[in-house]
Amino acid sequence: MTLNRRAFLGSATAAAAALSAPMVRAQGKPRVVVIGGGAGGATAARYVAKDSNGEIDVTLIEPTRSYYTCFFSNLYIGGFRTLESLAHSYAKLATDHGINVVHDWATGVDRDAKTVALAGGGRVPYDRLIISPGIDFVEGSVPGWDLSAQTVMPHAYKAGTQTALLRAQVESMPEGGTYVMIAPPNPYRCPPGPYERISMVAHVLKEKNPTAKIIIADPKDKYSKQALFEEGWQNHYGGMIERLGPDFGGGNVTVNPATMEVDIDGEIVKADVCNVIPAQKAGLICDAAGLTDGNWAPVDGHSMVSRMDENIHILGDATNQGDMPKSGYSANSQAKVAAMAVRGALTGSRVFPAKYSNTCWSLIATDDGVKVGAAYEPTEEKIASVSSFVSQTGEDAAMRKATYEESLGWYAGITSDMFG
Repeated sequence: MTLNRRAFLGSATAAAAALSAPMVRAQGKPRVVVIGGGAGGATAARYVAKDSNGEIDVTLIEPTRSYYTCFFSNLYIGGFRTLESLAHSYAKLATDHGINVVHDWATGVDRDAKTVALAGGGRVPYDRLIISPGIDFVEGSVPGWDLSAQTVMPHAYKAGTQTALLRAQVESMPEGGTYVMIAPPNPYRCPPGPYERISMVAHVLKEKNPTAKIIIADPKDKYSKQALFEEGWQNHYGGMIERLGPDFGGGNVTVNPATMEVDIDGEIVKADVCNVIPAQKAGLICDAAGLTDGNWAPVDGHSMVSRMDENIHILGDATNQGDMPKSGYSANSQAKVAAMAVRGALTGSRVFPAKYSNTCWSLIATDDGVKVGAAYEPTEEKIASVSSFVSQTGEDAAMRKATYEESLGWYAGITSDMFG
């Protein structure tokens, strides 16, 4: 199916479901607090507010005033989008849907008292809490690198200033220089993301620095859309990109930000740009609230409710939920299920069986778009894939261009769905 903004929003509206008469609460409106204003949190806040018809008081806690989407940020690195086109305001959530948007850091959750602590002081009470904090990084997962090195060796896996820094570094590479990416182990945000980024970096270098070299140190045996990316790299960037998997030392890497050196299984590579994407885990607020299994937050796939607290729902990249990849599309899909469950619990509205979907698009070169996706349903153990699709190698240029244009329609649709 070709997705455009109208089709995406139409399917989202159908999935939201009609509401029945709300239950009466003597103490006033029930309170829903949402932590994190990305694809999961912003969507959940908007759907709870708009579909409860004013019956629920909704507060969204998000430290940034402009949200930069991680999805499509690689296209900025490749020169296909501006940074401004990735930035989105929370203004309509407040003005059109009556959501109380609090720009602050959530630093803790008192699950007994049902309050969220803010960095700026004070606590926000809730009846139901939705947490969608995205990712944080596992300390020490890349020896020699920590967050203090991110201005020298950027991760660019949280969009905004990091994305702009990495693009500037790529454009400033010396002639014939070397770009090194340290790819992350599974699971991580956006499985095709590192390899789309390689494609976009190669696109820039082919035009501006054609003798430059790209090296990927990868701890994984295989990765999402591998055949499609490798076909595309050969077609568009032949000889520029070298991937070193675990059999060639890709899982045994140490970096030295001070000297810009990368040790790959004993071989020292001098990097002009080094993009370190570390191992990942749930956003820190999940740990602070005691909601993780060590790295990720386990949830029940029927409602995205935490397996550790029945009053808290957790969305998106932070979750351990089963087969769904960690992506913006997944988080948006999960947010609608959680919003419906929260409304049902607090107002008595009808709750329909959960269904989920995901598609991940990637751009390899100009008008050369590919995609992978699936439909999902919950079981008692996990969210399980029930059908899937993927672009095929050897597709003609018209098909690839249509796939890229489909992704543009999806981006317009999902960002409208998130922010109004």
